[in-house]
Amino acid sequence: MSRGEDGAATRVDEGREAPHGPLRGVCARGLPLEAALRTLRERIPEPPEILLVLGSGLGGMVEVVRDVVTVGFGEIPGFPEAGVAGHQGRFVAGRIGGRWVLVQQGRFHFYEGHPPEVVTAPVCLAAQLGVSGAIFTNAAGGLTPELGPGSILLLDDHLDFMGRHPHDDLNLPGRHPHHHLNRAGRHPLPGPVQGGGERFPNMRAPYDFRLQELALEVALEMRIPLSRGIYAGVSGPSYETRAEVRAIRAAGAHAVGMSTVPEVTMARALGLRVLAFSLITNRAAGLGVGLLDHQEVLDVGKAAGGRLQALVQAILAGWPGGDRPSGPSG
Repeated sequence: MSRGEDGAATRVDEGREAPHGPLRGVCARGLPLEAALRTLRERIPEPPEILLVLGSGLGGMVEVVRDVVTVGFGEIPGFPEAGVAGHQGRFVAGRIGGRWVLVQQGRFHFYEGHPPEVVTAPVCLAAQLGVSGAIFTNAAGGLTPELGPGSILLLDDHLDFMGRHPHDDLNLPGRHPHHHLNRAGRHPLPGPVQGGGERFPNMRAPYDFRLQELALEVALEMRIPLSRGIYAGVSGPSYETRAEVRAIRAAGAHAVGMSTVPEVTMARALGLRVLAFSLITNRAAGLGVGLLDHQEVLDVGKAAGGRLQALVQAILAGWPGGDRPSGPSG
């Protein structure tokens, strides 16, 4: 049973469980999320347990979903179409290993001109549909010698380097009409807090420790090499300079990418248990041979994504009950 802020189970219309009450607090940022939520409830027959977000080149994971219901982003009020190659732009609801999941095939990025309200909207909607946990995947550049293309990194922590970008104030084609709503940098949670929102979410342990231990155990059983480390989130769209890569490495990061951090921050503010993986698709600038290219990201994702897919399927099968997140102290 999912729990509200006061520990009591809460319900919304149609008898669906909603662990986070009505769309208020940290999710109340001016987008028509109530209408979007109604659309998804009308289409999805069962409340999902877990949100699964697929990064660049990892969309093949939807092939293992059964009892599929598909809702395109363009069918959801307030949602723009996905605009990046390798991101299909839809929700796929169904069962993986007996668990009802909501798969987000494609995501929104700051580098597309979207504000935090849009980047984190799928997480808000998933929470209202009833999920108590989320698995995020992304394609990332490796920053250490052992993290070459095809490696998988289990995220233990992250660094938020998603500051303001010079393109923020340009009127770029395709920019979301709500791009002006949040001008307080890149953090997804500024502004007034209403209802059940939390003013200062605790990010000491953004990634659930017990779920990390489960992932490591499953990877060992399946003989899938799995490292654990820190992900650095940057806004993009430009790849990092060599000097930036050196600075990010010095800060302690093991991989760098252009997503995940705002979504995880929102998920934790909503009380979700979070697990995340980076599929290393290239070495960061200056650490490999040749120039970085998005097609390389997609190609490696397709070639190596099968191992991450198998790992996630096994983790879903062993996903623990209860919805209380756990930190390093258990």
